[in-house]
Amino acid sequence: MEFKKSQELYNKGLVNLVGAVNSPVRAFASVGGNPLFIKKAKGSKITDVDGNSYIDLVLSYGPMILGHRHKKVQKAITKALKNGYSFGASTKNEIKLAKIVCDAFPGMDKVRFVNSGTEAVLSGIRLARAYTGKDKIIKFAGCYHGHQDALLVAAGSGLATLSLPGSKGVPEGAVKNTLIANYNDLESVKAHFEAHDDIAGVILEPVAGNMGVVTPQNNFLKELKVYLQSKGALLIVDEVMTGFRSKFGGAQELFDVEADITCLGKVIGGGFPVGAYGARNEIMEMVAPLGGMYQAGTLSGNPIAMAAGISTLTELKKQNPYEKFNEIAQIIEVFLLESAKKYGVEITVNRFGSMINPFFTNKEVTNFEDAQTSDTKKYATFFWEMTKNGVFLPPSQFEAWFLSSALTEKDIQKITNAIDKSMEAVSKM
Repeated sequence: MEFKKSQELYNKGLVNLVGAVNSPVRAFASVGGNPLFIKKAKGSKITDVDGNSYIDLVLSYGPMILGHRHKKVQKAITKALKNGYSFGASTKNEIKLAKIVCDAFPGMDKVRFVNSGTEAVLSGIRLARAYTGKDKIIKFAGCYHGHQDALLVAAGSGLATLSLPGSKGVPEGAVKNTLIANYNDLESVKAHFEAHDDIAGVILEPVAGNMGVVTPQNNFLKELKVYLQSKGALLIVDEVMTGFRSKFGGAQELFDVEADITCLGKVIGGGFPVGAYGARNEIMEMVAPLGGMYQAGTLSGNPIAMAAGISTLTELKKQNPYEKFNEIAQIIEVFLLESAKKYGVEITVNRFGSMINPFFTNKEVTNFEDAQTSDTKKYATFFWEMTKNGVFLPPSQFEAWFLSSALTEKDIQKITNAIDKSMEAVSKM
């Protein structure tokens, strides 16, 4: 397999693009080598500029749940294009998609569409502060909620300390109201409430997807919600990644938890830039033009994105592929474990619904600290061997793999064959 044209484009891209990419994760920094440049995709496959075809387990980091260029989504987009690209005014489809989303999430009466997951989370946090009249937000180490200043933070020296900026260009003042807790550790949350009386809420991914797939343990989410209610604080659930991926609706419902504010993205845009945040009426009525919390976006509710989202969710509800997703994920999990055992490689596999990934560690992974014990050099070897055997994975140990309903039995066989060859390569390191 050759990557000559990708290499040539990478070199050209270095001239006018930062690192030749527009999102750092595309830079392949954590696995070595240069990024692949993609030309086209269809169904379960993605093809690079050198003509190499791969089974896609990245799926644009989640939104292509039906596979690429699904015929019904394609038809809806084409129809919408004939009417115009952007109006800066309201359209009927905004109302239609809003109803689909609100109906899928118990406790969500109203929703506001935005342009990205980052924007959804930024707005959701502002809303929590506006509703409670308090300033501080607790987030969990290893949970990623976009690149806004207030959430680009690393843990401080203690559970009850303020956080420190995790990126240059983020002043300490921007994160002074952000506190860090440990995922799956309710006591770390309580410690902050004991030290501060101005906490508006807690934000988390119901299933973490940016430290690998990490699920809540021992009723963590339910106990967290009960505790927050006792403190008059809100639970903000970031379902940008998990929304519609484990059921038609949110992962929170599978854990018998109802968020106060839910943030969405990815799947609801069908591959177009869309985000959303929603809540019950009393909270959402704080948002302009009904209330005093201002948030706006010229391209929010873009007609093409709305058409893609409606078509994607309508088809997704019709297909109801969630049982199939669990079956495929289980097949991949079992094969990863058996292949690793066969070649003497230590791994842990976590999965939830249509999200799965292996950690190259012998530890059970329940938080970011556990995830960081993974051998990233082994993952890099595994990644490139999978690539050479026709499977496109996230170029990071700490990103989830995603499944699409376009996967075939032949695709699954190819994935398992690639895993066996890749695990053998890791064993020879």
